[in-house]
Amino acid sequence: MESAIPFDDIFGDVRNLALFLDLDGTLIDIAPTPSGALPPAELAGLLRSLSLGLQGAVAILSGRTIAAIDGLLAPLQLRAAGAHGSEIRDDEAGAIRDVAPALTPAFIEEVRSLADLDPGVWVEPKGAALAVHYRLAEHCGPEVERRLRAMLPAALEVRPGRMVVELVDRNTSKGAALQGFMRRPPFDGRQPVMIGDDVGDLAAFAAAEDLGGRGLRVGGEFFDSNAAEFSGTAEVRRWLAQLADRISSAQGSGGASFSSTPPWIPL
Repeated sequence: MESAIPFDDIFGDVRNLALFLDLDGTLIDIAPTPSGALPPAELAGLLRSLSLGLQGAVAILSGRTIAAIDGLLAPLQLRAAGAHGSEIRDDEAGAIRDVAPALTPAFIEEVRSLADLDPGVWVEPKGAALAVHYRLAEHCGPEVERRLRAMLPAALEVRPGRMVVELVDRNTSKGAALQGFMRRPPFDGRQPVMIGDDVGDLAAFAAAEDLGGRGLRVGGEFFDSNAAEFSGTAEVRRWLAQLADRISSAQGSGGASFSSTPPWIPL
């Protein structure tokens, strides 16, 4: 079935897109803990097909570290911005560079004291960023955020999300990462499309739209389903599979050739 979001009248030549994708809540379902998230078997193959069709202009923009992204998409290693833009990989399977300084062990230990609130509260260090999850202790959310704000260093800011509060360097964001990618090949000169589901994706939506592209929202705990383009992760994946088919058809009708591997076949 054709997607409810049309291609040609919104995006023009789909071969000229630059695709930026959040991970949790966008491509894979939210789980009680990040380690419990399970990507569908076909996801890596779908993303590989899109990257081939768009000449590499596909990047994952996630709150996870790039190492964690790679673990979910193995063996695929796409261009990526991890920990909300605190680390960047400019080339597929390339080196990861830090954009912000790592948090000190002393500060991480101070934040770990929040776990005393409830066994369902747990702290996830991410190098230059840090997340405090409370999905298993929802009642602790306001107190977690209050305490984090009280101990916040000047270089960091609080960014609440879906049952999580994150501390991120003030100079980094998914929006800044998207802008950086768009200044370099293979993204430069293309039309950016960002798909995301949470407050951390807002900066990337704004960056894409400032550059003549689009932000597409996934309904859930943050975006109301009536105001979102996608109802959930399964619909995002179906749309991306249709996009991969559309790109393949456009290439086959007169563009440069690329791999014809169907997008639903895993690596």
